[in-house]
Amino acid sequence: MTVARSVVLFVAAALLEIGGAWLIWQGVREHRGWAWIGAGVVALGVYGFVATLQPDAHFGRILAAYGGVFVVASLVWGMVADDFVPDRWDIIGALVCMVGVALIMYGPRSSGG
Repeated sequence: MTVARSVVLFVAAALLEIGGAWLIWQGVREHRGWAWIGAGVVALGVYGFVATLQPDAHFGRILAAYGGVFVVASLVWGMVADDFVPDRWDIIGALVCMVGVALIMYGPRSSGG
């Protein structure tokens, strides 16, 4: 159950962070206005709280593992929102990142961490 909760929180964090940055991008670069920018700022603020809900208590570990999730989620976001088509190197890099996430977050550890 802890791994499933952790994965759900990583996905939520990615949606909030990438979505928030995308909303700000749309507001500024695509001239959609302050409402988009404001929604992006709120989403980024909520993202900041989501990481605190992770079961692991080590900030550095959480953020390092989330970095890999962010890479993969960014590629997926680009595919959905911007018609981005990843090449084989994008896909291989994303897989390497996910291996890193699995090792950092879910690798066996002694009780001392």
